[in-house]
Amino acid sequence: MCAAFGARGSEPELIDGGPVWRCAETAIRPAPNPAEAAWVAQTLDALHVENLRLGRPLRSTDGRWVVGGWAATRYLSGRAEPRHDEVVAVSMRLHEATRPLPRPRFLDARRDVFAVADRCAWGEELVELDQDKGGRLFELVAALRRPVGLTQQVVHGDLFGNVLFAGNAPPALIDFAPFWRPAEWAAAVVVVDALAWGGADPGLARRWAHLPEWPQALVRALLFRLAVHAMHPRSTAQSLRGLEKATHQITELV
Repeated sequence: MCAAFGARGSEPELIDGGPVWRCAETAIRPAPNPAEAAWVAQTLDALHVENLRLGRPLRSTDGRWVVGGWAATRYLSGRAEPRHDEVVAVSMRLHEATRPLPRPRFLDARRDVFAVADRCAWGEELVELDQDKGGRLFELVAALRRPVGLTQQVVHGDLFGNVLFAGNAPPALIDFAPFWRPAEWAAAVVVVDALAWGGADPGLARRWAHLPEWPQALVRALLFRLAVHAMHPRSTAQSLRGLEKATHQITELV
């Protein structure tokens, strides 16, 4: 597969447990949804964000974005670090740049756990959630949901852990998980993840309280993660404890 994207000269190396492989200066990752992978490639190829390194997509030797269920980008150095406020700032800069993008057509057909959980969080779909894996908390938090007037746009819905830092270099974005939601929601997902699993201090949520309708953005981000946890086959008791902690901190703020 490395040769298909013109990467030669070194043995493939699994990056941080996968599923991304490094071949020389090329990063190759699974692309189970070709339409989505092609959209991500075309979007990142044309996107410019101030003070952010982007994993630019690479075409195959015959000009395709996706080959045999795989896509490639340029390898970016760095690692995920607990610089949570900086990741939220990256989210806001990124989504200022993606605001003009039209809604991707493939989103309507998505039925993966994350897409269904997203619709559950916004009250657009009802799913019976496992009570012991987060469903009970979901019901409690859902009672805090109120109407919002935020503008929906293309956002990255999974930035936590996907923004890399390398010394004084600008942060790096290594992928794009597209959703059609408010930019404030995407920032709130970063905060929920950081509170639940990143060791963030409780003040993180308060430091971004100047964002429009922030309490409701946090509620929906928390509902999203709770629904994912309740439906995901690999969710664990430890990860649920993190969400319980985040729920306590966020409901106090709301």
